[in-house]
Parts: sequence; structure tokens; C-alpha cells
Amino acid sequence: MIDEKKLVLDSSSKLVDPSGKEITELYQKNRELVSINKIPKNVQNAFIAVEDQRFYEHHGIDVRSIARALFKDLIAGSKVEGGSTITQQIAKNVFLSGEKSVMRKTKEAVIAVSLENNYSKKRLLEIYLNQLYFGHGAYGIQAASHYFFSKDVTELTPSEAATLASLPKAPSGYSPILHPEKSKKRRDLVLSLMQEQGFISSEEAVRAQGKTLGLKINKKAESPWFASYIDLVLNEAEEKYNISNDELLRGGYTITVPLNADLQKKAYQLFKEDSYFKGTVSGSQASFIMLDNKTGGAVAAIGGRDYVSKGYNRVTKSRQPGSTFKPLAVYGPALQENKFQPFSMLKDEPIKYGNYAPKNPEGYSGETTMYNALIHSLNAPAVWTLNEIGISKAKKYLEETGVPVDDNGLAIALGGLEKGVSPLNLANAYRTFADNGQYSDAYFIEKITDRHNNITAERKEEKKPVYSPQNALYMTRMLEHVVTEGTAHYGTYGGDLAGKTGTTSYPGKKGAVMDAWFAGYTPEVTGALWMGYDRTDQSHYLTQGSSAPVRLFKAILRGSKYDNSKKFEVPSGIEDLEDPIKLQPVQNLTADYKFKGFQLFTLHLEWTAQQDSRIEYRIYEQRGNEEKVIGTVKGENTFEMPYSNIFSRRAYKVVPFNTQTGQEGPGTDYVSP
Repeated sequence: MIDEKKLVLDSSSKLVDPSGKEITELYQKNRELVSINKIPKNVQNAFIAVEDQRFYEHHGIDVRSIARALFKDLIAGSKVEGGSTITQQIAKNVFLSGEKSVMRKTKEAVIAVSLENNYSKKRLLEIYLNQLYFGHGAYGIQAASHYFFSKDVTELTPSEAATLASLPKAPSGYSPILHPEKSKKRRDLVLSLMQEQGFISSEEAVRAQGKTLGLKINKKAESPWFASYIDLVLNEAEEKYNISNDELLRGGYTITVPLNADLQKKAYQLFKEDSYFKGTVSGSQASFIMLDNKTGGAVAAIGGRDYVSKGYNRVTKSRQPGSTFKPLAVYGPALQENKFQPFSMLKDEPIKYGNYAPKNPEGYSGETTMYNALIHSLNAPAVWTLNEIGISKAKKYLEETGVPVDDNGLAIALGGLEKGVSPLNLANAYRTFADNGQYSDAYFIEKITDRHNNITAERKEEKKPVYSPQNALYMTRMLEHVVTEGTAHYGTYGGDLAGKTGTTSYPGKKGAVMDAWFAGYTPEVTGALWMGYDRTDQSHYLTQGSSAPVRLFKAILRGSKYDNSKKFEVPSGIEDLEDPIKLQPVQNLTADYKFKGFQLFTLHLEWTAQQDSRIEYRIYEQRGNEEKVIGTVKGENTFEMPYSNIFSRRAYKVVPFNTQTGQEGPGTDYVSP
């Protein structure tokens, strides 16, 4: 009749950070198992005194105790002392249903005797004290001690022990919170029983009865900001480590997670501020994920603005990524395939590719650098570049960074995907750039240990190179400029930040935004933030684009532990990306002859040069209808040509040359000396 598996009591699990600090508890029943060796004798004796004073003498049932209990109950006028033995209560509470019948009482007695024959008194008392319900959601003596007195069971006084011992018979009726006077009276009776049975002295009983209940309620604060993260932990435990949600909630596990509780709470609170969410009606949603750059551990995750446990977790739900996909699907692969460099020139024209004709919202320049195309999120150059490197090549890199797509069209360049991508996967793909081009899986669980401190699950890190450190740095530098001067300049944040915006429009409705994104990283963390409606239609859409997620992303970082002076480092042996050369028209060209002795006449040209020593100036000579370059200078504002013929009919002009792009800028008109 004894199923020993039933003696394995449910126990709360807990989330802890990498330092071992407890973050929160997970449970179906709030129970913390504690060894009998850690339960003080005064606490043990309080329960024995009121429930089973001959506990150490009987063998499961005690006729004398039943008779004595009935007598004392009659004198007191209330239920003071239990008639069933502690062992019988274990039999009833653990092994039997709540039915009241002669057969059930018979089974109870038989099981009690069997328990006594198979387990020591010490073990039986441990089981009993751990399985009791004390009211207010507290199961077991340890959880009750923490709840009612905010202390460990090892610190309980005789008075506090008596208060707890008075509860199991009627947790609600004797609740010291709901019925303090009734609870104190019951406690004092327990103390008297302890004195009568020799567990405490008369003076100790009088002193303890003279005390108030001394409650220090430890109602664990509601922590709704953890709900999204906890569900992601539960899902990972089930999917990766085959530990069911039910088992995790009742198995007494310790789950080490990379969560930063302060950042999680801050993100949750900012998600409640309506000023960041502009839509046609209330109910717009958002999700956010932040990962540690080196490990991939999730330091924060918000599944929605009003997320509830086991809800629709938008961290793992796919949406159209828009232009946040350009670095992943186009420019990263283009760099790695050695097809282009940051200052390579890309076509910026309205080109039609079959039935697909991408457009720039604000016109075309004919050609532009990758750097400029990325900063200003130009569509035409992105599609042209993808066409140049090939869709199959781009998809290979997408798969290697954890965002595989089934699509086969050039719309991939602009994030036009059939299924979309989740914030979690998008952030982890961007983390590849932040981690010197290496990819590894993101995670929520570092390790899980059971109640006996045995490791039952542990993350194994496996990194693989996708981009070279050189190209990863190139991408970081370009994405930094997206934040400082490009589409992600909105909001304020003092630290180094690289990232990309993304906006998708709702078809057929001018100005209607379906998805607004920002994905980016600091030297320490990488994140993605999405905004939109769960279902966008003619009356449910955002009225602003990616500026909102950019501002919110920066607000979450601002003032956090990641808001510091750390800079993006240049790895050893890697060449940093220069700032772009920006050519300005050459002005104030003068040309004259100077007499210099044996050199006779020397042609002297002089102009106003830019404050950039990298600029090369080309000197053109015009003779009739012909012109040619007769010399170049770099970072100078003069040019001289000795032995010049002062009678020749020649003219000269100066043209700036961009050594990064190989392009000439606007030069001067021809000037004759």
C-alpha cells in the first residue's frame, strides 16, 4: 500500500544568477525542503507536543493518545490536541484521498504501522514537517518560517515555533494574519502543552506567552517583469534538456540563468510608458531581447507590454525584419565574399529585376558607397549588391547566423520574407558581428542542479567563425555611424552603440507602419526591439517608424550597468576602418609663373585645400581640346612645374580625388596663368 514515490515531496525550484544570488522562485507549491538535522529541537517538540506527545513511544497508532486528546478537547472547548499520530497524518496526507469512511481509516492505520516498520522516527518527523500546509501558500516548515517570520527555520524561537505548530489543524481559522487574537490564544495553548510535557520550563512558557506574535510577513513581491523570462527558461528546459515544466516547478531544482534582474525590471517598466508607442488605437505591442556578446546568455527578455505567464511570447515570434536584414543578408556576405569593401561604389539607380523594382523613398544618386548606403538605409544599392553576390551565397550566411530563410527572391535584401524572423534570432545574428565574427547559440539556462546539488543539465558552448574579425569590425564601424548620423540617431545614449533600424509598411495605407525595429549592440551586449500590433489592419497600425524602438532601446541601456566608457576594441592585427573621405569643391585656384634661377620660369598653382591629408589632388592641363593629368599631390594645396613655357597657351584645373572610393569630386574651372 506504500508507494515510496509519494514520499518524494514537491519542492520549489529557484532561479539564481551566475554568482548564486537568488532571483525568484518557481513552484506549484511554495515548499522548501529542509533536513531534520537543521530543524531545531524546540521546533520539533512544538509539533510533537500538540500533535503526538507519545510519538517516540508508539508504533504508528496510539490508543492512549486518542483518548487523552478527546478528554482535553472537551475541557478546552475546542480542538487543542490531535488524536491521530504524526505517522497516521503522513499516511492520510500523502497516501490517501480525503474521503471519510471506515475503510479509509483502516488503510490509514495499516499504512501508519507499515511506515513505522520501514522508516526511522527521525525520517518520519522530517517528512511530516516538510509536507504540512500552513496557509497563505506556504508548504513545509521552512517556507512557513520564511513567510511568517522572514527567517530560516534554524532561527525560530519557542514562541514562533508554537505559532507555526498551531496552524496545520486549521490554517485559515488560526491564521495569525487573519485572526491574530485567536492565533495567539492557540499559540499559548501549544506553549502550555510544551511545558506540561517537559519540553520547556515554566518560566520559558510564561515569558513566551507574554510576547506578541512577532510576525514579520515576507510576502514575496509580485514580480511580473520576470514572467517573460521565466517562460523562456521553462521552454528551453523542456526543448533542450527534456525537463518538463511540471517537473521543473516541483523538483527543487536550482537553475542558473544569465539574467540581469535590474535591466529586466527597467525594460519592463519602460514598456509601460505610452509615450514610446504611437499607434492608431491602444493595444500596440513590443518585445525585447538582450544577449551577452561573448556567451550568448540572455540578460533580459520582455515578451510583450502586458505579458502574463504562459502568454504569447513575442520574443520568439517571427515578424518582417525590414532593413535590419541588410547587414545580415547583403553587406556582411558582400564583405566576406571579398566582392566589396566599405567604400566600394554600389549602383544607386531605379533598376527593375524581372517583376521586382525596389525604390528609394527619397530618390537616387547614381552610385554610392556601401558605407553611405547602409547609414542612410538605401534600398536600391542593397538589392543591387545582393544581385551581384548571389542569393544562394547570402542564404548560406543567413543560415550560419541562425536566421535561415526559405525565400529565393531579391526582396530578401530588404527583409521581405514569407515567415519573418524573431527578435531572439535577429539579436543573436547581430551578435556575430559583436563577437568578432563568431556565431554561437543564444541561451537562457547555464546549468540546472537537482535538490542534491547534482548537475542535471549544463550549457556547452560551441562557436563557429562566420565572418573574419576584419569584416566584423568593418560592419561594426559602419553600424556605429548608423547610430551617430544615420537612421538610428534618435534618442540619447552616451556609450558606444552600433545598430540598424527597420520599418515595414502596411500595404495600401499611406503612412501606416506594420513593424518597427532596432537591432544593435554595445561592446558588451546585443539586442533587438520590435514594435507593432499583433494583427495589423486598416485601423490597427503604428503611426511612426523605427525612431520609436531606437529611442526605447537607448532608454533601456541608459543608466544601466552597460552604460559605461567601454569602447569597441580593434583586435590585434586588424586594420581599423577610416572615417569616410567627404570631398568638397576645390576653390580659389590661382595660376602664375615664377622665375627661379636655372629653372627659369616655374608654373605655380595654388588653391584652398580641405583639412584632410588623405585627399589627393589631380592637376589637369588643357591644350586645345585635349586635357590630361600632369601631376598629383596629396594633402597639399600647391603644385609647381619647372621649366614652363610662358608663351604656351595652356590652362589648368585642380580636381579632388577620393582615395577610398576611386572617385573624383567637383574641381575648379580651367585657369590660365
